[in-house]
Amino acid sequence: MQKTETCSFKGGIHPPYNKELTNAVPVRKAKEPAVVTIPMSLHIGAPCKPVVKKGDTVYMGQMVGEATGFVSSPVFASVSGTVKAVEERPHPNGNNVLSVVIESDGKDTVDPSIQPYKPYTAYGSKEIIDIIKNAGIVGMGGATFPTHVKLTVSPDKHVDTVILNGAECEPYLTADDHLMQDHPDRVVKGLQIAMRALNVSKGVIAIENNKPQAIEAVAKAAEGLDGIEVQKLATKYPQGAEKQLITAVTGREVPAGGLPADAGVVVMNVGTAAQVALTFETGMPLISRYVTCTGDAVKEPCTMLVKVGTPYQEVIDQCGGFSKPVGKVISGGPMMGVAMQRTDIPVMKGTSGILCLSKEAAYIPEPSACIRCGRCASVCPIHLQPFLISAFAQKKRWDRCEEFHALDCIECGSCSFICPAKRTIVSSIRVGKRQVQAERKKKAVKSNG
Repeated sequence: MQKTETCSFKGGIHPPYNKELTNAVPVRKAKEPAVVTIPMSLHIGAPCKPVVKKGDTVYMGQMVGEATGFVSSPVFASVSGTVKAVEERPHPNGNNVLSVVIESDGKDTVDPSIQPYKPYTAYGSKEIIDIIKNAGIVGMGGATFPTHVKLTVSPDKHVDTVILNGAECEPYLTADDHLMQDHPDRVVKGLQIAMRALNVSKGVIAIENNKPQAIEAVAKAAEGLDGIEVQKLATKYPQGAEKQLITAVTGREVPAGGLPADAGVVVMNVGTAAQVALTFETGMPLISRYVTCTGDAVKEPCTMLVKVGTPYQEVIDQCGGFSKPVGKVISGGPMMGVAMQRTDIPVMKGTSGILCLSKEAAYIPEPSACIRCGRCASVCPIHLQPFLISAFAQKKRWDRCEEFHALDCIECGSCSFICPAKRTIVSSIRVGKRQVQAERKKKAVKSNG
């Protein structure tokens, strides 16, 4: 069922979205990479342990790294070929990370043990969660939190709703928009599987109203299905932030320091849901994803289906390469993405976009003094006072940062965007958050010692 009203949250901003660069360009399948690099850290949580060695022959979809904890997720070969090395390689997080490097044989020979699963209705909750766990599925909106952990809800939490996040509010990115248009049936099927895993009867697919084709496609796929609604969201950033999404759709609030389950909700990205459905259909683990390569410094911006482990530079080259001198290459979007130091790093499970900005577009003006205008507070989706937290962080007053709830900041960047003084508010808040967490750990050690 499609709901006619549009919902939203208090606060937020309207940055230039620049989605027109790619939203009307058909999705392309990226060329087969000659070499892929599969980091053992493709997710939040404990890194994997390699289960292959140099010289081994591997199949596409074969596990090459096993999970080493509950909050961890196995990783798989995205091509068939030969293991070229098991060594530390550059990672998007800026560090060198233990990785399995595979030279493709160009055949994409699938692991013979991979088989489609029975219809999801043949499985119980634990079996579904185990299938998702064994397929290495993580949050594909960028957070890469292992999905099986998200679906394993504590017995003392009463979850009654699953929300699929199709907002894709980050400027420039259109990967989820294309996915919902191309595979709406998988999005809906993935929601049904998650609902069964959680034993809930209500599911909502929430999509910003600047994606009319996606809304129409998903609504058609969900037509006649009990308990599933398609909810239009106002186009506003950060509409897709988890807490804001929950408030907009349900009217509930996640308590400070709490999780969505504390509000009776589990939130998944539409890409994650589609991968869950694909795994049940084919048995194939998570080895590829939609990636938007865009920006004013790339010749032919588009969204492509890219294999995990493909170097960023290969994706950029398949979009015609750089069109002008590059000022910044960002993993993700301009608001919450992270600037990369190099382009030989691999596409990850959570790589939604590769944003290439010219020197002009990436230019950051010199900040001036804060005039206490309060605009940052007026747009903060968490209702914080960013200018105060930032000021305390710059003075290294970590106790005051904590007092003004720095840890509740979601680092969306709305404050920095709206600031007339062009102050990089979110950067200093981020430093303050890290220090508050470090101080808490010190106190915990002392109290336990």
